Amino acid sequence: MLVRISIALAVAASVAPGAHALEILRWERLPLAVPLHVNQERVVFIDRNVRVGVPPSVGQRLRVQSAAGAIYLRASEPIEPTRIQLQDADTGALILLDIAAEAAPADRPPLEPVRIVEGETAPIRYGDLSAEAEAGTAKADGASTGPKRETPTPVVLTRYAAQNLFAPLRTVEPVAGVARVNLKRGLALDTLLPTPPVRATALASWRLEDMWVTAVRLKNMSKRWVTLDPRDLQGDFMTATFQHDALGPVETADDTTVVYLVTRGRSLAESLLPVIGQVSARPGRRAVATTTHGVRHEK
Repeated sequence: MLVRISIALAVAASVAPGAHALEILRWERLPLAVPLHVNQERVVFIDRNVRVGVPPSVGQRLRVQSAAGAIYLRASEPIEPTRIQLQDADTGALILLDIAAEAAPADRPPLEPVRIVEGETAPIRYGDLSAEAEAGTAKADGASTGPKRETPTPVVLTRYAAQNLFAPLRTVEPVAGVARVNLKRGLALDTLLPTPPVRATALASWRLEDMWVTAVRLKNMSKRWVTLDPRDLQGDFMTATFQHDALGPVETADDTTVVYLVTRGRSLAESLLPVIGQVSARPGRRAVATTTHGVRHEK
């Protein structure tokens, strides 16, 4: 339906008085050629919220602006063939554009705007729903069993988080339905790893269906090597994956790593154990401990 609408828009634009034609480019995982003329702006319509990745080599010669599903490209000087990346801010999917800018002859008309549409067949990507899930699996009593993925959701989320933190933008595998989640500012992680001498800092979090993955940076604060054991983690987690299972002494290149924590039905902040406050144990009185969440425990 999107292709038909785009073509109709192109025909309407071509016959409207004073309007430019609209070039339709179909994205089928092959780079799309978008030539430019120096000192002439060309508009690329994509109807997505995208981030634009531009190589530093052309950063001073190419002005890029993005607004409401449209990208505005204007070259101030000739540009050799160069590849730029458009990344969907919601799914992480990439679209590759091959641009090149040259001076246009005076008698050549301006280049028409471009609209990018999806190809007829979208490739199966890591983390997509299986064919069984797409068709809707039914139980014997007729009730649906719910979505099933080719790969378990915790694995999908952990891999997606690791790629977003450490892999080049072009290699991040898009996952339909995944969304970035705002982290609570100044989230206290004192109870996460109470035994090892490490400092934990939340970096980023993503959600897919009813599961969250949170990347937490771990930094060794001691002068000795520390071996990380998932059994030392305190909280309600489905899975926990360390980028590295050992930390070098503080102030060395190996003193920091990341742990990916997957939780179900609630965020990391809601899955941590409460911090036990000061305990009162005066003679003749019960010891009372308060927590950071206002819960009282009496003995």
